[in-house]
Amino acid sequence: MTAPRPADPPSEDLSRLAVLHGVATSYSPSPDRAVAASATAVTLTLAALGVDASTPGAVRAALAAREREVGERLLPPTVVGWSGSPPAALAALPEGTRLRIDTEQGESRAEADDLPPGVHRLTVTTPDGRTATAHLIVAPPRLPTPAGRSHGLLVQLYSLLSRRSWGMGDLGDLAELAGWAGRSLGAGFVQVNPLHAAVPGAPTDPSPYRPSSRRFPDPVHLRIEDVPEAAYVEDPERLRALLERAGRLREAVLHKGALIDRDAVWELKREALELLGEVPLGPGRRAAYCDFLAEQGQALEDHATWCALAEVHGSDWHRWPTGLRDPRSAETTQARNGLMNRVDFWSRLAWLTDTQLTAAQRAGLEAGMPVGIVHDLAVGVHPGGADAWAQQEHFAAGMSVGAPPDAFNARGQDWGLPPWRPDRLAESGYAPFRELLRALFRYAGALRIDHVMGLFRLWWVPQGHPPTEGTYVRYDAEAMLAVLVLEASRAGALVIGEDLGTVEPGVREALRERGVLGTSVLWFERDWDGDGRPLPPDNWRADCLATATTHDLPSTAARLTGEHVELRDSLGLLTRPLEEERAEAAADAGEWLSLLSRLGLLHGTGGGGDTSSEEAQIQAVHRFLLRTPARMVGVWLPDGVGDRRPQNLPGTWDQYPNWRLPIADALGRPVTLEDLAASPRLHALMEVLREGGA
Repeated sequence: MTAPRPADPPSEDLSRLAVLHGVATSYSPSPDRAVAASATAVTLTLAALGVDASTPGAVRAALAAREREVGERLLPPTVVGWSGSPPAALAALPEGTRLRIDTEQGESRAEADDLPPGVHRLTVTTPDGRTATAHLIVAPPRLPTPAGRSHGLLVQLYSLLSRRSWGMGDLGDLAELAGWAGRSLGAGFVQVNPLHAAVPGAPTDPSPYRPSSRRFPDPVHLRIEDVPEAAYVEDPERLRALLERAGRLREAVLHKGALIDRDAVWELKREALELLGEVPLGPGRRAAYCDFLAEQGQALEDHATWCALAEVHGSDWHRWPTGLRDPRSAETTQARNGLMNRVDFWSRLAWLTDTQLTAAQRAGLEAGMPVGIVHDLAVGVHPGGADAWAQQEHFAAGMSVGAPPDAFNARGQDWGLPPWRPDRLAESGYAPFRELLRALFRYAGALRIDHVMGLFRLWWVPQGHPPTEGTYVRYDAEAMLAVLVLEASRAGALVIGEDLGTVEPGVREALRERGVLGTSVLWFERDWDGDGRPLPPDNWRADCLATATTHDLPSTAARLTGEHVELRDSLGLLTRPLEEERAEAAADAGEWLSLLSRLGLLHGTGGGGDTSSEEAQIQAVHRFLLRTPARMVGVWLPDGVGDRRPQNLPGTWDQYPNWRLPIADALGRPVTLEDLAASPRLHALMEVLREGGA
């Protein structure tokens, strides 16, 4: 089933206007089919970009203005150059044009050759006296190829409870995991879910992919006892009582079948952090905090101000008093001054969280990991949250990011995330994107970018309209990639793009050219251009992170047994008869097991010869991954103990406990970090990777 073709395709003038603003007038749900975007979608999208296309006359006027602007423009707002070659945009300037480049390093140059990497200011003057200025982003041509292959663990941090955590995994657990995995398992990295700040208020959306802020982390992940001020609280009995309550939360999850309750954890941690906030910082700690405030500047002040205002007025800034909806208004300044203690409280929490994130990365590196912690960048932010308030001039009002209809979802998708405006990004020299990356690379050895195709284009859905009434808006991919490569190279970090699903032609090639790794998941790697059979290991790409599964997919055990079909059936998610789904799942798993057997990868476990055991099959899957040329191989940590349940089941909201399950064994019993470290099954699986799949 496919969505019907829109009845009102754009007129010729509207189509020309749309193309000039990077707005698509059609999309291809499959290589052999094109569907026209509706005139309504194109008109509303242009309006979100500040272009009036509401009437034929307005379209003609906007078209004439845009064509005149493009024809007269000497430079785009942002010019991109790659080290070793002059920016291509300069070739179009009139002969004899003079250049002045004020570099980020404080130099002034008249030539564009051999510029240092950075974000510079370019001024041009033509022989007839016309002038123009632009941001000039110069980046290394590509990120370095990882030195050698590494293997590591993938985990949703909240699901990793230790005997010290407060009802959900925390940054102390992450540091312990990294230190143990690096030293005992030879792991090169640990990849976690986004740790961005969530929108406050109960019940909190448990999804880590719809945060309040991507710029700052969530203090719910703090290990309270690791904050130095915890030793000096004035009321230690009160803190001890909080620790006891936290212990009951932890025990409920580990031993009584309770789900992870982020809100309950945060209620306790917030009370503890209020106590810690009353402890004066020592001189060294005070100096470090002041340095952090200076480094983070306006962005941190805005974030902390939003948090303080949300305590008073609620977590959706659209519902605040009118004057407070503008972060630069006199009313906001006055309110911030009146809430200075709360602004300082939230600023300090950002600093404490940043400190523990840095400590986790340091623990991994000191344990011998070449990469350390791989952090995850969500594709967007909540429309009512801190980033959307502080950076609202960069977001497209009245729009949401999603996905068009395709063979798997005829109704399309609306993710409820406001998109960045490409024109405003370019005008700012991509400042919001640069600052976001710089913040994350403070404590990341690598960064996974969710839906990396969003660097090229995003599906915009007008509010109040179904996802079928959307259209693609294009971003300057060269500029976005230049910023990404620049900031990653400065940090000495890797970048992994999540490029699963439908990807427009040329995207994977462009990412590979710049040294951005892709994501390859075993069950999706088939010869789609040939017989559709599982792709032999030699035919996999090298520039990728290869895994057996992800947080949005069934565990490997469930995939091999077909239990994921039964789960979806029990929740009413199947679109075909149960027997048909079972047969297809069994055939899929059977084809892979047959290939594993032909390649000699199925070995018996425990010294025996039983190659039909689930544990042996999971080991064989990972031996296969090691046969591929993939530069990184990841093990979904729950696979190491036979967990059956996905952490997230797309298509569900309250029917399934998404983002609230602890890691569990094959019988559904929660497994602590300490249990994982002692698990013979996990050690046997990781030994397969240490031995290189032998």
